[in-house]
Amino acid sequence: MRRANREVTEPTELIEIINGCKVCRLAMVDNDQPYVVPLNFGYRLNDSVITIFLHCAKEGRKIDILKQNNQVCIEMDQMKELLCGEKGCDYSCYFESFIGTGQAVFLDDAAAKAQALKAIMKQQTGRDDFSFEQHVLNQTTVIAVELIRYSGKRH
Repeated sequence: MRRANREVTEPTELIEIINGCKVCRLAMVDNDQPYVVPLNFGYRLNDSVITIFLHCAKEGRKIDILKQNNQVCIEMDQMKELLCGEKGCDYSCYFESFIGTGQAVFLDDAAAKAQALKAIMKQQTGRDDFSFEQHVLNQTTVIAVELIRYSGKRH
């Protein structure tokens, strides 16, 4: 990271950044071309391993890409405050961001899908006491991305 003084390395601070975000961006490679989509997400922290959970329909471009190349990058951020100035170049903002890389894996087990969907709902609503009917689980694709590398930044 070029600006080492802005790097966030403490695990509790990284999780604070994640907790403050509602949307992540999933970056993929489609035939040597970048493709990015915004998604709601949830996560699980197990020791120092962060797994990001995503959900989507059973078919579409994202699914096709991930079946061909499951290497992905996750990005999430939040702007904290706009810093104003007299000239355009004097403007900046306080922000927090998180980036991680890993492999996308499709979850097939109904119990694992339900746990992942609960994690997504907890991130979005603060609650994880939801249940999911079998037909909903059957119609939903759930993706887990266990992050191999990740970093945070704060300004």
